[in-house]
Amino acid sequence: MSDLSLDETQLDRYSRHIIMDGVGPTGQRSLLDAAVLVVGAGGLGAPAIQYLAAAGVGRLGIIDDDVVERSNLQRQVVHGDGDVGAKKVDSAADFVAHLNPDVTVETYDYRLNPDNAATLVSEYDFVVDGSDNFRTRYLVNDACTLAGIPFSHGAIYRFEGQVTTFAEGSPCYRCLFPEAPPEGTVPDCATTGVLGVLPGVVGSIQATETVKHLMGIGESLDGRLLSYDALAMRFEELPIEPNPGCPVCGAAGIDSMAEIDYAGSCAVAD
Repeated sequence: MSDLSLDETQLDRYSRHIIMDGVGPTGQRSLLDAAVLVVGAGGLGAPAIQYLAAAGVGRLGIIDDDVVERSNLQRQVVHGDGDVGAKKVDSAADFVAHLNPDVTVETYDYRLNPDNAATLVSEYDFVVDGSDNFRTRYLVNDACTLAGIPFSHGAIYRFEGQVTTFAEGSPCYRCLFPEAPPEGTVPDCATTGVLGVLPGVVGSIQATETVKHLMGIGESLDGRLLSYDALAMRFEELPIEPNPGCPVCGAAGIDSMAEIDYAGSCAVAD
């Protein structure tokens, strides 16, 4: 056993981390001691789960109330043909168990909602938002921002994706998008389709941001929105400016999620 309690199998499994300057056994130990919540086991959540488990994040929470459909398999890489009809959280947990026995998976077979979001995110060090709807994105933002828990946001549409990281004391998702667009104005993947490899790129960036944060290395996307155009194979970066009047992260912001109406535009009550 090493002084950081890495056994021989772990020293072998994570050897390509351990030999890296800036990571070493200390960085690997920080991953093994960390807890990450992944919201959604779909297109974005799947590659994030895959790489976080492979990297050795010690505790992974996975929340999703959906079941695996065959149409998911073109992009949701932790599920297989034999999982069709199974709960996504169970399929994802089975995948992790086969990949890395060091990882403990906690599954939540229900939707994130205003009653459970604050309690759930408070149990984790970092949150990966792989959700596909605005209501859940605002729930993740508000619960994490109020609790001071950093999180990675990702979104995909046809051939395009975006990703950023929100940390304590920085602009939040509501600084970028104060309110949700009217229902029905933004089509989903079932309506418009999505390039199968696209969420792999965005979800992998989310996993990268998570691992860097947990090990305390590098520079995050905090304050920057990274936009990816797969057709043009081009990345662009946009600054995210803080909104001093933001009702969640601003100086005069709210104290509780109970002050927010999550129906419709997810607006904060005046």
